[in-house]
Parts: sequence; structure tokens; C-alpha cells
Amino acid sequence: MAGSGRRGDGSGDEPDYDWIYGSGGEPTQERPRPPAPPPADRPEPTMLLPQQPRPGTPPPPGAQPGGSTPPPQAAPTRRSRSGWRRPGRWIKLILALLALWLVYLIAVPIFAWSKVDKVAYEPDGDRPGDQPGTTYLIVGSDSRGELSKEDRERLGTGGDAGNPRTDTIMLLHTGSGPDTLVSIPRDTLVDIPGHGSGEKINAAFAIGGPELLTETIESTTGIRIDDYVEIGFSGFVDVVDAVGGVEICPKQAIDDKQANLDIEKGCQEVDGVTALGYSRSRHAAYGGSNDDFARVRRQREVIAAIGDKVVSPWTVLNPVRYWRLNMAAPGAIAVGEGMGPLDAARFALAMSASSSGKGTSCTLPVDYQAVGSGYSDVVIDAERADQLFDIIIEDRTDDLTTKICNQKGL
Repeated sequence: MAGSGRRGDGSGDEPDYDWIYGSGGEPTQERPRPPAPPPADRPEPTMLLPQQPRPGTPPPPGAQPGGSTPPPQAAPTRRSRSGWRRPGRWIKLILALLALWLVYLIAVPIFAWSKVDKVAYEPDGDRPGDQPGTTYLIVGSDSRGELSKEDRERLGTGGDAGNPRTDTIMLLHTGSGPDTLVSIPRDTLVDIPGHGSGEKINAAFAIGGPELLTETIESTTGIRIDDYVEIGFSGFVDVVDAVGGVEICPKQAIDDKQANLDIEKGCQEVDGVTALGYSRSRHAAYGGSNDDFARVRRQREVIAAIGDKVVSPWTVLNPVRYWRLNMAAPGAIAVGEGMGPLDAARFALAMSASSSGKGTSCTLPVDYQAVGSGYSDVVIDAERADQLFDIIIEDRTDDLTTKICNQKGL
């Protein structure tokens, strides 16, 4: 191999190391001598030289320039994974949110209920005994005392009417049969205890408030009133707006300037002001002696539509609507002493059911309506009315028929 390799000092006596260092070009400095052999008592280490790729062979993936291969990277450990990928933490978070939501659903109505006015409605003296089921007396007060001049104009309520009367009187019965809502026309002639006979029933409210009205209804019907709900003008509007409006379905266009109402025929979504005018209108353009009865049907329609919105799942799932509805309640209603939040919830469910396929609604059976000088006197059909009263007293609302509910000759 003489003359073919590089020797350590240039002489011909040195060993040939070209097989280690390769050839090609003069070195810029003298290469170190190979290391001395290891001691005899230690194993001789094995030197692994990097494998040189053959000419024309592409380098392996990840190879660095010069032919070396990078050291392998350590595999990621389980501790490098995000803690939120663990199902247990997600379950705990979901349970915590559900717990907060339940607290919200319970705390808001309790807080709102603490601000609702409670009124005395139970009369003194003899009353009907306990009866199966629950009967609510619902009163729509026409008091303007708390309304400003601007509010009266906006709501179309007119000026101060003196002592508050009631535009709406209803009985809602819930028990073993279908929930039943009965409207009593406000001009129905009755005997008001201590104040004479042949008086309009809404005068009882003006004379003696909820207690005298309750006594008058109980003495006329024999039905025991178990709970009382009073709805005011402005509060009614606030509740309708809080649930996002309600749907009404007038059978023909209504133009009633006194109720500040002008709507077209057909189903439509309306706000609180329009809903109030729709439920109060009794001087509509289509006129006729039956306006009071059309009016009580519209009142049932609007109240039932409110009930549908109140008990809908969206009201519970929408925190804004839920809050607005509960906060509107204190200004909208007053309830009888002893009525609690659970009673109010059952009341709302029954109101919704009474006008749907699950319940029944009707008007107090009437014999005739005398109209004169702009006023109307409604005379009860005693025979059919007694049948209706007995059905409610005995909680037999399954027996209620349209023959009993519909007015004769009207």
C-alpha cells in the first residue's frame, strides 16, 4: 500500500491510516494519534463509526447534513396531556353549573314573591264548607290611581274612574277533572250582601273590595273561593312584555278608540299594550248587544296565552325572560293571604290548560241581556247556572257541556 496513504510524519515507515480518515486533499493540521490500547483488566470498548451512505443513495429521513442522524426524541408522557380532557373534571363542572342553575330557578321566584302584595279576601261570617279541588277568584282591576296621565293615554284607560271596579271576573277550578275557567260578565245582576238586590256584580268590588266581592260570589253560587288573584292594568302589560308578547286570533278586525285598539283579523303576535286593549274592548266597531260576551272570551284567550308562555320550557331555559317575568309579577298581581309560590305555579298551569285541549272554558249561563242608555244588565239563567255551580262544587268538571255554558238567545 506504499504511496497510497497518508502517514503520520510524511515518512515511509509510518502505518497507513487512510482506511480510517479517508483521502483527498492535504490536512490543515496534524491529526491526533489513535488512543492507546486500554488496560488489560478492562474490556476493550467497541468504536462504532457512522455508516456512510453509498453514493447516489438519498439520506434517511431526519438525517442532518454530514450524514449524522439526530438522537431519538423522548416520547411525551401522560402528564403532558391537558387536565380538561379528563371526563371526571367535565362531569364535575357540569354538575356544578346545574346546581347553580337550580339555585337560580328557586331563588328568583322566592325573591320576587316576597315583593308581591298580599290582600285580605276572605269574608267574615258564614261561608260554604270545604269542597274538593281548588277554586281561584281572578279579578282584573280597572284602578287608574297609580297610572300617570301619560300611562293612561298610552294604555287607553281613560281618566280616573273613582273607586276601582273590575273589568274581569273569573272562576278557575282545578281538581280531579279538566281545569275549568268560568267568566262572569261584570254587568251580571246579583244580590250584594248588605247593599241591596239587582246590583251589578262589579259594584261589589267598588263598594267593599275583594272581601265583599268574594262574599257576593259565594252567596250567589255556593262555590267556596280558595285563593284570590288580582291583576292590574300596568302590571298586565308588563307581564305580557316580559314573556315576549302573546298570540291573539281575532275573528274580525277591531277598531275601538276607547280601548286604544286597532287590529286586523287573524292570528298575530301583540305586545302588552295591544293585549290589554284587546281584552278590555267593549265598544268595537262591529258593535251589537253581545260585546260583553265577546269581551270575556277575549279575556280568557289573552290570559290563557300568557299562561302558555309562563309555563313554556323556553321561559325556564331563558334566564333573561325568567328574570323579567318574575320581576314583573310584583307590579302585576296581588294575591290572597296564604297563597304561596307553589300555589301560584299550579294556578299558572291550570290557566294554561283551561283554554287548551286539556281543559274547559265557558261563560256564566245567561238568560238575557238588557241594553239601554249605553249600559247592559245581564240576567242569569238560574236553571243552567245551578247545574254549572253544582258541577264545580262537586268537582265533576268532566260533566260540563256546551249546553250548560253557552248563552241562550244571545
